Amino acid sequence: MMREFMHQLAGSLGLEWLREPWLPEVFLVIVGVVGVNLVAYHLLRHAERVASRTSNNWDDAVIRAAVRPLRVVVWLVGLSFATDIIGQYTRAPIFDMVPVLRNLGVVACLAWFLVQLINNVASNYVTRREARGEEIDRTTLDALAKLGKLSVMITAALVAMQTLGFSISGILAAGGIGGIALGFAAKDLLANFFGGLTIYLDRPFSVGEWIRSPDKDIEGTVEYISWRHTRIRRFNKNPLYVPNALFTTIVVENPSRMSHRRIRETIGIRYCDLDKMAAITAEVREMLRNHPGIDANETLIVNFNEFAESSLNFFIYTFTRTRVWTEFHEVKQDVLLKVAAIISAHGAEIAFPTRTLHIESASEQA
Repeated sequence: MMREFMHQLAGSLGLEWLREPWLPEVFLVIVGVVGVNLVAYHLLRHAERVASRTSNNWDDAVIRAAVRPLRVVVWLVGLSFATDIIGQYTRAPIFDMVPVLRNLGVVACLAWFLVQLINNVASNYVTRREARGEEIDRTTLDALAKLGKLSVMITAALVAMQTLGFSISGILAAGGIGGIALGFAAKDLLANFFGGLTIYLDRPFSVGEWIRSPDKDIEGTVEYISWRHTRIRRFNKNPLYVPNALFTTIVVENPSRMSHRRIRETIGIRYCDLDKMAAITAEVREMLRNHPGIDANETLIVNFNEFAESSLNFFIYTFTRTRVWTEFHEVKQDVLLKVAAIISAHGAEIAFPTRTLHIESASEQA
């Protein structure tokens, strides 16, 4: 029916080329491509609107990057199918190049999609960090984005060369040797990069936390984490720049994530107050159990434990509820003052270093 309609139209208009037998099929293919393109466009736009409402910034980055390349791919496949139909009827040698050109177009669209995806991910990362008020290492981000896009373009060029019939084995071999040389030259940079990746994945610490290392002279508050280094602000307000590779070889302590803070003190009373020791330790223990700043569910020990040179010592071992450094010292001060008051209430005194000198009389010497 379509073919008869085209013949009648060609006769009425005087256009003999409309009588070609392949024209109806090509026309149907183009109409189908237009329909599929419209459907794909509206589906992608709807998916983009849905993804924009989510908190995940990856989904909308993928969808926005795929809108134009996918539509171009639909046109490439449809037009290549239409030219295949024309080639079957005309037997023209030029149509033998259509599959190669189609494959090159698909590779180019895939590279286009990946480049757009890298740009969108970088943009979303910046937007998310700015919304949180966090500092952004734009230099590192720009370098990583350019490295990713360069890798995509090189890979696309190699695939295109392979599609055109060129052998890329020699290029890959040379690239492998060059990669080894580059790896040796940039081993410190790569070590810092993977160290930063480890920090981002494992999260042993984050910005704003207090960390320290027993292996190195590193202690302070984390201010900034980049792919190359971590900036730590010492308590004397000096900045300390630590290469990320170092964190893969040292022990890092994170006091900011402690559950409690510990009070561990040894207190001595005079030897002449030995008879008051049991009552003093019992009352101190009861005071700690009822203290609002002490967590009585954790280990709580108050015991006489040492005959020292100048004192009878008992020790206090307990944990505060607060983890805040300043609040901890307020609680500790209150506890120590209460302990001193208890000792004084029992008529005892806190000992200090003393020596007793015994002098023998003349009668004792005789």
